Amino acid sequence: MGGSARNPGGLEGDDAPGQSPYQRLSQRMLDITGDRGVLKDVIREGTGDLVTPDASVLVKYSGYLEHMDKPFDSNCFRKTPRLMKLGEDITLWGMELGLLSMRRGELARFLFKPTYAYGTLGCPPLIPPNTTVLFEIELLDFLDSAESDKFYALSAEQQDQFPLQKVLKVATTEREFGNYLFRQNRFYDAKVRYKRMLLPPPPPPALLLLHRRLAPPEEQHLVEAAKLLVLLNLSFAYLKLDRPTMALRYGEQALIIDQKNAKALFRCGQACLLLTEYQQARDFLVRAQKEQPFNHDINNELKKLASYYRDYTDREKEMCHRMFAPCENSSTAGER
Repeated sequence: MGGSARNPGGLEGDDAPGQSPYQRLSQRMLDITGDRGVLKDVIREGTGDLVTPDASVLVKYSGYLEHMDKPFDSNCFRKTPRLMKLGEDITLWGMELGLLSMRRGELARFLFKPTYAYGTLGCPPLIPPNTTVLFEIELLDFLDSAESDKFYALSAEQQDQFPLQKVLKVATTEREFGNYLFRQNRFYDAKVRYKRMLLPPPPPPALLLLHRRLAPPEEQHLVEAAKLLVLLNLSFAYLKLDRPTMALRYGEQALIIDQKNAKALFRCGQACLLLTEYQQARDFLVRAQKEQPFNHDINNELKKLASYYRDYTDREKEMCHRMFAPCENSSTAGER
């Protein structure tokens, strides 16, 4: 999205008489506000649904003044752009309206008239008064948080009356937020987001969001499946935070739901290994290997565990080697 590659501020053919570059560009752009205040030119089509109001978006953007090649504002230098909420983190009216017209993966160029940008005053010293600005925006992803925001604004009693399918949608949204934070290596923030699904913050005292749902028997498995994903992610986050006791606790809670879950067994094994509970670690890892015999991560962890048995006699070492021998043609168990 670099400005120099496509020369967005100056554009091509700036020497055409009688019109400025932005005037020429505007003639081939789509009017998305009806008053030509926000004009759009799609550079690359996106897929899926349009961005929803109140969504949190992951975008790359660069803003340009006319006749200038370098952006006055850009987040493209960031290795990982941060998630921004419409109406809160994104306050430029034109950008918000532009994003509402976009789909995942879309790259588009927008012209914002002053009313939809920085107004009659501009933004000294960078933006002069009454200035039309150009933004190139790439929508990487977005999360629809409207249902989640609505849910957490309710009292505990009102939350209990929320339809189950909507609660599960809230749970999915919260987990996706947590996953986004996890991918940014913000493990503490990810842990807080995951736990929000199980334990809402005060004033509701210790009322568990998913645990307190009294779903009909034919739908209870949906609640359990949502809880399982959160518990697995919490266990993983605590491992990253070097808190194996908590990782083990949430891993064991996941095993209450699914006693043969390979990821839960694997993470419990990892936690026990960090706690130097070697026999317990072996028990968990052998059970995990039974569920996924060719899993690379499980077998490597078993191999690591075997290294702690170096004080055995030669015969015991040989037995241990056979016991912990890793399988070949394996695949990863680390993904959430």
